[in-house]
Amino acid sequence: MPTVISKFAKKSFDKLEELGCSKELVSRGLLGTALVAYGLKLSYPYIKQQLERSQSTTTETKCDSGLSRNENNNLTKAVIEDPEDKIEKIIIEKKRRRKKLPGLNLEFILQLKKLIQIMVPRILCEETALLAVHTTCLISRTFLSIYVAAMEGAIVKYIVRKDVKNFVLMLLKWFGIAIPATFINSMIRYLENKLALAFRTRLVNHAYDMYFKNQTYYKVSNLDGRIENADHRLTDDISTFSSSVAHLYSHLTKPCFDLMLIGIAMARSSRKMKANIVMGPALATIVIGTTAHILRIVSPKFGQLVSEEANRNGYLRHVHSKIITNAEEIAFYGGHKVEHAQLQDAYSRLVNQMNNIFTQKLWFIMLEQFFMKYVWSGTGMVMVSLPILTVNSLPGGKTRKNKGDSEFGVSERTQYFTTARNLLLSGADAVERLMSSYKEIVALAGYTSRVAGMFEVFDEVSQGIYQKTVVAVDRNDGGILEFKNGQPVAKGTIVCSDNEDDMSISLENVPVVTPNCDIVVSSLTLTIAPGMHLLITGPNGCGKSSLFRILSGLWPIYGGTLRIPKLSQGKPCMFYIPQRPYMSCGSLRDQIIYPDTRKEMLSKNITECQLREIMRLVSLEHIIDRDSFDEIRDWKDTLSGGEKQRMAMARLFYHKPHYALLDECTSAVSIDVESSIYETAKSMGITLLTITHRPTLWKFHTHILEFDGQGGWVFEPLAKDAQQKVPITKQSLFQNHKPFTDAPEMTPSAVSA
Repeated sequence: MPTVISKFAKKSFDKLEELGCSKELVSRGLLGTALVAYGLKLSYPYIKQQLERSQSTTTETKCDSGLSRNENNNLTKAVIEDPEDKIEKIIIEKKRRRKKLPGLNLEFILQLKKLIQIMVPRILCEETALLAVHTTCLISRTFLSIYVAAMEGAIVKYIVRKDVKNFVLMLLKWFGIAIPATFINSMIRYLENKLALAFRTRLVNHAYDMYFKNQTYYKVSNLDGRIENADHRLTDDISTFSSSVAHLYSHLTKPCFDLMLIGIAMARSSRKMKANIVMGPALATIVIGTTAHILRIVSPKFGQLVSEEANRNGYLRHVHSKIITNAEEIAFYGGHKVEHAQLQDAYSRLVNQMNNIFTQKLWFIMLEQFFMKYVWSGTGMVMVSLPILTVNSLPGGKTRKNKGDSEFGVSERTQYFTTARNLLLSGADAVERLMSSYKEIVALAGYTSRVAGMFEVFDEVSQGIYQKTVVAVDRNDGGILEFKNGQPVAKGTIVCSDNEDDMSISLENVPVVTPNCDIVVSSLTLTIAPGMHLLITGPNGCGKSSLFRILSGLWPIYGGTLRIPKLSQGKPCMFYIPQRPYMSCGSLRDQIIYPDTRKEMLSKNITECQLREIMRLVSLEHIIDRDSFDEIRDWKDTLSGGEKQRMAMARLFYHKPHYALLDECTSAVSIDVESSIYETAKSMGITLLTITHRPTLWKFHTHILEFDGQGGWVFEPLAKDAQQKVPITKQSLFQNHKPFTDAPEMTPSAVSA
């Protein structure tokens, strides 16, 4: 192919010469055309932008129908937005408006400094030792590169001299140096992975400590809205950040060592050749600086392009997820055509964006390769040839006139050229890695922002500082809530009683408020003493389960005072059992004693015979006959719904708390077994606080707390002759009821159906 092209070019030039055009004139014309075309390529975006602005101004002047007024009462052109663009913006708006995009700024440096203090906590630690060994290997690899370049030059010199003996000796040295060189290369990769793992271990341990401190794992997903995917940040983000830091350390450190030591070696070689040691580096600096400046000016905004690609990719995943989640509804409606069209359109938009990125990369990579591969190589050839072309004396101190063009002079110059060429290739590679590391630093800034932001959120949430989108600010009737910076302030207090004889629970003017600031009950005042078995009723969403969350300390208290008993040794104050019990990973024994461990069970002097008796109380002895206490299974799928609820009651009998918070926890249990369980709980001295819709459980309670769903409530004793009947839904209850000590007695007629 090159031969065909050269013949075609020769014939063309000969034809042009016959027409009176010289080769020099044609070459200048081609070069000028190429420069003009390249100039048009660079200036085209600016010209296009100016033309679009002028067309926009002309259209606005001619068409008043397309004008609208903005909030400053200025005329602006009405922009017709693509419906798919609008849908996509709705999906990703929440992510875009949170924080400004991370970048190379002071915030990134401060965040990285905090994370480094976590990854390297002390001057003398395992991570410091790994860094020291890793740095030593990087420096050793640079020295080996210089030594190998010198050996290659010597080998070529002996080849030119036809010195077989020295050639064989240098070749043996070459193979000998290959062993430590390959070992150092492997050690660099090994230590980089070890560093990444050590950094990840430090960060994971720190993150886990914060995640489980003060029930942060619950609050960060239910009370705070800044982190939607804490699991992803705890796993993938920390791993990616650790690997990025370890890789970037070697990716930046080794090129710096290479440039410094290679520059010294090049200067020594130039001085040995009696050449100027300033001209070559100055030329390299000018060329590299000019290249970097040109690439920075003409570089497309790949950050924005990739960000838009990620957004469209996320929107495509969202459409897929929506179809999977709502597959049954879509099938019932027969809406597959609409969903298929939306899915196809989302994919088409992603393809268009990717094609746009490919097009932008096409000419930019061409320009980048032109400068880095050809311009830099040409500059390197000039730098290498300068000492040979500009100096007449040889390294031995003799001139070419005296020595002539002898074999000795040729071999020395060949050795210098080979050595310098290899050193320049290593130096160019180091410069290229430094220039390309900017992208890695920007990526590291993104990972740093996510990991540091996660730690910041964990720390604030553990201190009770939450940030969540408030959707019910307008319902703040009576100024119950106080807002600061758009977030509600938890003004309530929790008091732990120091009196061991006082085991009562007391709420004084405590509002029941959801995390979205929806006020369910404006003020709740009541006192629950041991033995006062409380039945809690009311319609859905009236605040029954919310009261349990407040008593357990899961939700903040926005007013009033909550007094709870002090924790006693070996016996919890309150134990919550939900309608769908949680089955942990482990043995059958672990399900009964959860959240205790086997060591804690033995410290309480609990034997397997007692565990067997507990299982008998909840009618689960057949499971022990089938499986031993050490049997490990997926108990969530092994046990039925009723068995799981009875297993949760077995936990209650194991822990024997002062108060049991029962949230419809026996809805899947037969009435006879349910009655036996409640009788057993009362006989153990456990005070019951029960949410239920079953009238058969009334007889096990002494008091009733009824919510009307409108913010009203009533707390009063439960009449004995009305314990089997369903309560009347009261039309109006006291908004601020007096404590039970002042409450009137409830008559049988008041609760009869």
